[in-house]
Amino acid sequence: MSRVSWDEYFIEVMYTVAKRATCDRGRSGCVIVRDKQIVSTGYVGSPPGLDHCDEVGHLMREVINSDGKISQHCVRTIHAEQNAICQAAKHGVSLDGATLYCKMEPCRVCAMMIISVGIKRVVALRMYHAAQESREMFEQAGVELVVLEQKTENYTNQ
Repeated sequence: MSRVSWDEYFIEVMYTVAKRATCDRGRSGCVIVRDKQIVSTGYVGSPPGLDHCDEVGHLMREVINSDGKISQHCVRTIHAEQNAICQAAKHGVSLDGATLYCKMEPCRVCAMMIISVGIKRVVALRMYHAAQESREMFEQAGVELVVLEQKTENYTNQ
């Protein structure tokens, strides 16, 4: 038996975290690691005290992506990456120099937050259909982006 790599290990943990997600469109999770130790986790869900998609349905909005394509986006929830960053902030945990593990490449807003808190490496399981701007920002900011599977994540009502 061979041991899984650290990236494979933390992606597996991300899957477990994602099981807490409350929006069935992505069921995403996020794990933030520094020095091979988990420092924060997050999953797709509404802010504390607010209704969840699984309880009351989605709150959909049309979004025009940078390539001009229109897609549907649920705005009831906070992305897994945002939740993990917020949890770290809530508990006073620095993310400077950390690695973030997620289901798909981060969106533009998540990418800006990742850069702002000093995360230096992002490992995504799959590609995201609207991640070109995120890729460009990561490159410009010196954040390493690793995508393990070169296929785009698909989800309901995309």
